[in-house]
Amino acid sequence: MEWESLLATNKLGPEAEEPKAWASYPINAFEKDYNKIVSSAAFRRLQDKTQVFPLDKSDFIRTRLTHSIEVSTIARQLGIMISKNETNYIKREVSNSAEDISSVLLCAGLLHDLGNPPFGHFGEAVIGEWFQNNLGKILYRSNQNTPPDQLRTLREILSEQMAADLENFEGNAQALRLLSKARHGSNINVSISVISTLMKYPTNSLSFCRTAPDVAAHKMGYYFAEQESYLQIADTLGTKQPDGHICRHPLAFFLEAADDIAYATADLEDAFKKRLFSLQEFIEYFESQYNHAQIDTVIGQKYHSKEYYSNKLIEKFHEYEGISEDEKFHQWIHYTRRWLMHNATYRFSKEYNHIMSGQFQEELFSNVNHTITMKILKKAMGEFVYNSPGILRLELSAQTILSFLLDKFVHAVLYFGCEDDTYQLTQADKKCLHLISNNYKEDYQKEIKGHEDNEAYCLYLRLLMVTDYISGMTDSFARTLYRELSGIE
Repeated sequence: MEWESLLATNKLGPEAEEPKAWASYPINAFEKDYNKIVSSAAFRRLQDKTQVFPLDKSDFIRTRLTHSIEVSTIARQLGIMISKNETNYIKREVSNSAEDISSVLLCAGLLHDLGNPPFGHFGEAVIGEWFQNNLGKILYRSNQNTPPDQLRTLREILSEQMAADLENFEGNAQALRLLSKARHGSNINVSISVISTLMKYPTNSLSFCRTAPDVAAHKMGYYFAEQESYLQIADTLGTKQPDGHICRHPLAFFLEAADDIAYATADLEDAFKKRLFSLQEFIEYFESQYNHAQIDTVIGQKYHSKEYYSNKLIEKFHEYEGISEDEKFHQWIHYTRRWLMHNATYRFSKEYNHIMSGQFQEELFSNVNHTITMKILKKAMGEFVYNSPGILRLELSAQTILSFLLDKFVHAVLYFGCEDDTYQLTQADKKCLHLISNNYKEDYQKEIKGHEDNEAYCLYLRLLMVTDYISGMTDSFARTLYRELSGIE
């Protein structure tokens, strides 16, 4: 892979013509991407989507929007750090592309959660589980003459990959879907290098495996509907290998690291602010998670154990004097974050040649000084946060709300556009369809062009129209719509 190709500014869709006067004040492609992102409705809606904790009255607790801004900031900083790297691992070509690298990471960080549905990651699981439970139950009439005993289930009509897309609903793949709509002249039309950086998992729903040796195969990264766009991007950027395998964009490793750092530090700080654990409880838990017998104390030793670095980090708390516990934890989190950023940059530098050849299959936090630190911080969220009453209430609420909305809208779209000759929509279905924004219905009409006779594909796109609509909702909108449609208010 070569940076000249990897930083391509090609777009999936046509660009709006700019005033001729702008030629006197040129703005590069990634600056334009940034402007498009921050002014888009999809990005603004993130302010009313849960990051970890249910939307809180406190102005401290992070939302999906503030999380995305933090990830973007960390990712950009990692890009700057690697561009100014003074080790012997990195080629000069990286520093020559410094501005573009940091700009791509800045934009990708803002977009990385664009496809996430309401109610955090649990919302993803609910949508996938709903399709797992219902694709084999919902019967479909191919035409008005089909006898009742010959009706087929949705799973019988859809291809294996189409069904797997729905049953494994994934926010990463949904983000690519949103951005790919630019090929039809809608949504956010950003550079393909930004889109490729977002694709932490260049794998389809039939190929991903959570236990695969290659970290890039652990989740689904794109739907069947976006496969053409995905291949087009890979061909243009050069991420497609001679054997046909498509590897990660090198900057995807930094985006993943930035997301992990934000999750492991900022979300934990929110939990501390909400008093889900005390400072002493955290210190005791942290110290219990590594083997103290392996902490070497040899003076002058060049290489220390991983436990040594984690232990030194927790000892940092003893240096903070005369300040509150809140400030101690905040300073420690900030200090830890800088170490994690350093480790991510170091690992990228050391593995640079493997990354650029598409051979690197690990994450940047494997086999570094603070590998154990990162594992502990992530586990701490499970220890202190995920079984807290607020989180449990959120998840139970999400289950009820999203399942209800899927019941309503999936039924309503089954025969959308087919009612003239195969099926007459009920009045209730018509009303539900009116609630779906015209933007989604227009996107569907654009996508089916040339495929009108492909029953399975058209049905699949109608089901995606529902997941598009629901995943685009904010927490508040989904909750309000549920209450209105269920007659609660």
